[in-house]
Amino acid sequence: MQLEAIQAALRAAQLDGWLFYDHHHRDPIATRILGLDPHAHVTRRWYYFVPAIGEPRKLVHRIEAGRLDSLPGSKSAYSSWQELESALDAMLTGSRRVAMQYSPRNAIMYVSMVDAGTIELLRSLGKEIVSSADLISQFEAVLTADQMASHNVAQRKIDAILAQAFREIGRVLHPASGKPGVITEYDMVQWFADAMRREGLTFENGPNVSVGPNSADSHYEPTAASARPIRNGDFLLIDIWAKTEALAAGLPSIHYDITWTGVIGREPTELEQRVFSTVRDARDAAIAVVEQAFAINRPLHGYEPDDAAREVIRRAGFAEYFTHRTGHNIAAELHGSGAHLDNLETHDERLILPNTCFSVEPGIYLPPNFGAHPQFGIRSEVNMLTIPGRAWVTGPRQQELVRI
Repeated sequence: MQLEAIQAALRAAQLDGWLFYDHHHRDPIATRILGLDPHAHVTRRWYYFVPAIGEPRKLVHRIEAGRLDSLPGSKSAYSSWQELESALDAMLTGSRRVAMQYSPRNAIMYVSMVDAGTIELLRSLGKEIVSSADLISQFEAVLTADQMASHNVAQRKIDAILAQAFREIGRVLHPASGKPGVITEYDMVQWFADAMRREGLTFENGPNVSVGPNSADSHYEPTAASARPIRNGDFLLIDIWAKTEALAAGLPSIHYDITWTGVIGREPTELEQRVFSTVRDARDAAIAVVEQAFAINRPLHGYEPDDAAREVIRRAGFAEYFTHRTGHNIAAELHGSGAHLDNLETHDERLILPNTCFSVEPGIYLPPNFGAHPQFGIRSEVNMLTIPGRAWVTGPRQQELVRI
């Protein structure tokens, strides 16, 4: 736990303290920030208060009295609910504005870990509960130089694997013998998994390989039973992500997460080309907002790049078919706890901080028989890294539909 840094951040935010609370591992953010064992047996409520100034304080149940012993600070214990409320009141004496994993109106649901009843209890004690969303970004999303380097390693490996995959599909469907082979979406998922493992990469699930109407499902996952065959004439979308093994000192490595699209054995239709150009331009509009803000060190909120991308798609007449946020934070987890590029699913007012990573991935997903055209969807996804004074895309940007 970075105690001095947390207390400095609390003072800068004019907060009296940060109250961490958990029960049955409901708050993985608290576990990570405090450096607790994610597999510990937690059956009773615990509280850990980090004041802006002074010594931290612990409140634990007597039958799990050692639960927070790895953390600095004084300790109190309770058994009954009356004793808990009294001890909690004493723990927070002298503090009024307290941060917790809470979001007003559940606006930023990614950080909304504390139940409403606990918020009600603390308010009854005269406390003003403030969202810890910006603090979480600072202590969850900001990366070390080694973590940023790990992202670059994954980027080089995945970009090479993706290029090999396009060649593999072409080899099967356009063999020298002249007779196309048979391959499914799921076959290519397995091909990607094997290729990534050979390169020492790890991944949570996926990747996503989808053809035809399945490309219009932004979270499609092919299975052995449901996968479509990949054929000449198909529209193809590939979404692939992975990271290297964990770094020294237990630091998590950072994912690289991209999406590319293309056509097999033909040229794109006019509609496919028009949709791709719109998505590409929306992606680049969001990137430009980020690059320009960081170049002059202007504070940048998560909703701003989303607005830029969404405006391009709106002007092209496809607004209703862009059904998700423009991008997500990438940190300890693929979908991290920092600011997302979002003014659709949430109005994300969190700042995009220096030394963070995130995706930029607008998409258009058309319904069946849109203008009598077979159903398809297009997403173009890149990743960005930031440092003070600079932001950049970490891999190649797709400029035209791939021809296989």
